[in-house]
Amino acid sequence: MSRVYNFSAGPAVLPEAVLERAASEMLDWQGSGMGVMEMSHRGKEFVSIAAEAEKDLRDLLSIPDNYKVLFLQGGATGQFAAIPMNLLRGGDRADYINTGSWSEKAIKEAKKYCQVNVAWGADEKTPMHIGAQSEWQLDPKASYVHFTPNETISGVEFHWVPDTGDVPLVADMSSTILSRPVDVSKYGLIYAGAQKNIGPAGLTIVIVREDLIGDVLPETPSVWDYKVQADADSMSNTPPTYGWYLAGLVFKWLKEQGGLEAMATVNKRKADKLYAEIDNNPFYSNPVDPACRSWMNVPFVLADDSLNDAFLKEAAAAGLSTLKGHRSVGGMRASIYNAMPEAGVDRLIEFMQDFARRNG
Repeated sequence: MSRVYNFSAGPAVLPEAVLERAASEMLDWQGSGMGVMEMSHRGKEFVSIAAEAEKDLRDLLSIPDNYKVLFLQGGATGQFAAIPMNLLRGGDRADYINTGSWSEKAIKEAKKYCQVNVAWGADEKTPMHIGAQSEWQLDPKASYVHFTPNETISGVEFHWVPDTGDVPLVADMSSTILSRPVDVSKYGLIYAGAQKNIGPAGLTIVIVREDLIGDVLPETPSVWDYKVQADADSMSNTPPTYGWYLAGLVFKWLKEQGGLEAMATVNKRKADKLYAEIDNNPFYSNPVDPACRSWMNVPFVLADDSLNDAFLKEAAAAGLSTLKGHRSVGGMRASIYNAMPEAGVDRLIEFMQDFARRNG
């Protein structure tokens, strides 16, 4: 069976070149006689893989030297708890910006550890815009400010970076990291589940400023203590070694594409042409304020939702996979991460045009 264009929100499409490289090394990594999944995480072979992956990630994001890069487990959901455990640092309050489903989950978890001030919140049933920072009610005693730059489910994205002064800014970049350049120095901490733009599910990246680690809540498990993990090079316990290795291959692939500036150009072009089709074709619509539409996750609805099943069935037959919207919002969603080739977006647009002609 030939490969399809996979528009899944995550786990998501990976670059074919990366999969082919991994396949060629499955039984024997560079003459070691072992596959990466079989290696000791403390052996020289894997240690070299880990170090090179971190170096390439630092190069891609221009990560300053005073930031630690951690390769952890537990997904972004695990970090919802780890962040207050590590960043309260003697305080008992934190600010959260609520722009949708993943913000809500982070808020719910943080409430177990501190007083959460929702400094700005969208209507949870229609989180289709982002309030200007002038509308936010930030707590001057907050230990940090948390936000979700891109909401995977609703397709709402920040195209600006909040200014929180001396209060550390924390960002869940799970669905937007590596899609464009980022000024890491504006953040106290960035975290991301890997399964969208980095690699397979099971790996989580944390980029944290050094001065923010080392003062955790007493009940913090050692695997969630950023200083413990930083001191052990993310190996205080056995890390997700194969996911780390595949992430390293993705980082090299991104460098080969020209880095994040080049990826930003392609990603914006992909998003712009898909939104143009949605906006210019009355058969489709997108409910998100154009000022905060996501580059990565494009939700849309049909003029007649009784045709949803037919749309999905015919799309799948045309090699366009996983376009069903999240169960909480319905409709359709095309996730067009880094590894989605522009040809996939072009093919989707052609299918949408044809389906509208036949059913409009």
